[in-house]
Amino acid sequence: MTALRHSAIVSTGIYVPSREVSNDVLRDRFAALGEYVDKMEGKTGIKTRWYADEDEVTSDLAARAARHALDRAGVAPEDVDLILLGTDTPDYITPATSVVVQAKLGAHRAGTFDIGCACASFPTALATANGLIATNPSLKNVLVIGAYLMHKLADPNDPAVFFYGDAAGAALVRPSETPGVLGAAFQADGRLAKNWGIFAGGTAEPASVDAIAGGRTQVRIVEGYPKQVNEEGWVRLLRRLADEQGFAVRDLDQVIFTQVNRATIEKVCGTLELPLERAHLVMDRYGYTGSACIPLALHDAIAAGKVRHGDLVAMVGSGVGYNQAAVAFRVTDALVLDA
Repeated sequence: MTALRHSAIVSTGIYVPSREVSNDVLRDRFAALGEYVDKMEGKTGIKTRWYADEDEVTSDLAARAARHALDRAGVAPEDVDLILLGTDTPDYITPATSVVVQAKLGAHRAGTFDIGCACASFPTALATANGLIATNPSLKNVLVIGAYLMHKLADPNDPAVFFYGDAAGAALVRPSETPGVLGAAFQADGRLAKNWGIFAGGTAEPASVDAIAGGRTQVRIVEGYPKQVNEEGWVRLLRRLADEQGFAVRDLDQVIFTQVNRATIEKVCGTLELPLERAHLVMDRYGYTGSACIPLALHDAIAAGKVRHGDLVAMVGSGVGYNQAAVAFRVTDALVLDA
């Protein structure tokens, strides 16, 4: 029987494209809606976002973030054993985008698969990497990536584009002599699957002239989610994770939440009696970057000196579906902290 092994994050990397779309741009676009942009900025904290160039696709963003993480760890692409990619803006319906990333990286030895639970994808993928490393001695270098390029799949005249920014974030996970990744918790509510999504282009409604004309191949918010989905769901999930892994929420040095709404994070931190400075925020500078927002915020927190060796960190993600995932890890001495 194979002995279980520990795993740990040893480096992180990000890629943010260069084309900025500020709230001032959107104020002009949606002037007919009055103070809509001002109200959304006040509620969410989002002030700007960055768009990929028209010739960039999700796999480009993912590969650049992955290469950043590999370079910081001093690991060559040909030494990668497995690539896990979380996204709900894939290059294609099929084949998997992770395969395309493998080719662009030159990581030709690596196996790959996609994880598709939107903004819950990165903590889900990290937990998956931990479980696979625990039981497979052949796995030495596992890339976990979150990537998002929703602006290409959105109607530019839909006010919901206020949220969407493009980015990718990655982490290199390796076996560890001491516990790094501790465990994960999951919850979901499929009754909310019709609230927000891209509803044509799959088997439920194949792409057609009518589907395209009706905007059903673009992302749409049909109905907003009840506030309690995150305000109560994050609290419940994080408390369960802490209980199952044997720590107290107050012991967390940093919690990275899905970066979509500052007001929600403030409310959750208040409920948990967790100081807001322990919940690093990046949505003001990058917008809502979906599957990429958690690794982006983690890397940014490390660069800002808010995550140090020995720290206890949790990441809590929410994604359309409705999927929620939380993962906790201890920062081992192997993590590269310098930029």
